[in-house]
Amino acid sequence: MKASARSHIRNMLLSFAGVAAASVLVVGQTAPDNTKVNKRDQAASAVTADQQGNPQSDVAMTRAIRRAIVADKNLSTYAHNVKVVTRGGKVTLKGPVRTDAEKETVAAKATEIAGADHVTNQLSVMAAKSRTKRKA
Repeated sequence: MKASARSHIRNMLLSFAGVAAASVLVVGQTAPDNTKVNKRDQAASAVTADQQGNPQSDVAMTRAIRRAIVADKNLSTYAHNVKVVTRGGKVTLKGPVRTDAEKETVAAKATEIAGADHVTNQLSVMAAKSRTKRKA
């Protein structure tokens, strides 16, 4: 067999092995489904991150709230990544958090900065998922 044919066969086998290995990693995992959230955010009245106000006061308020959230190392990565949208001094919190306690903590931080009547809490608590260990 010529060297070019051997090289071609070797490349095909390596490619197949890579696909097979990737398939093994995906088995048993559920693909994320954000369909309901995406439909909710398409409503005309929905506040989305691209609607963040540009006045210096809105930007400063969002920055202060985001810093307070991220500074709390007891919060999960989900809580650290919630959306904080400020428009006209009104703050909307959106996104998933791990627990009710995190939801309350994030809202309290925003309320402390923006004021009680200026925060709309649209955070959602993620459903608990069982975690299984994969074999190496």
